[in-house]
Amino acid sequence: MHFPGFTDQDFQVFSIEGLDERMMALKTLVRPKLELLGKTFAPDLSTLTGDEMFEHVAKHARRTKNPPSDTWVAFSNSKRGYKMLPHFQIGLWGTHLFIWYAVIYEAPKKKEIGQKLEQHLAEIQKQIPSHFVWSGDHMKPDATKMETIGTEGLQQLFIRLQTVKKAEVLCGRHIPRTEVIKMNGEDLINAIHETFVHLIPLYHLQ
Repeated sequence: MHFPGFTDQDFQVFSIEGLDERMMALKTLVRPKLELLGKTFAPDLSTLTGDEMFEHVAKHARRTKNPPSDTWVAFSNSKRGYKMLPHFQIGLWGTHLFIWYAVIYEAPKKKEIGQKLEQHLAEIQKQIPSHFVWSGDHMKPDATKMETIGTEGLQQLFIRLQTVKKAEVLCGRHIPRTEVIKMNGEDLINAIHETFVHLIPLYHLQ
């Protein structure tokens, strides 16, 4: 399966007005590429994590009014879904591609995961590259670089995961749109794989 990479046209989908019009463009242009990434990285992540991983391509089926601002393929060790589990994501906003390890608000074991993250904070700071980013909300496109978040910022993120119902933790990489469209499929596959390799230790803290 040859992955062709992403084009500027793929990112322009998020500028299309109207739910039906944007969804049609997503289904035609972007979703086939996410499905390809799903078939590529489900076995790759199964090897890296030691768990059988399954891909879940976003369908945005519940939307009735507002068109999606981002889209993704997620990976978890369950065929049934991913939102309640620690998982991985590859996806697009209009401005960048994201590659995440994510624990989002639906996860019932957030408190325990937050405790383990806090306990291993020093190790995490050594393991995660400085150009990686952290986020506390998967619904927002912005994130904070590892090199600027600091010990206190990470600790606050991990404590919040333990204590706040809607709290989330995401760690990974943002690649700007301008860079993504210059990368061929093989380059992008390699970049995603390399990112996941760095994120695996976080996955095992659960």
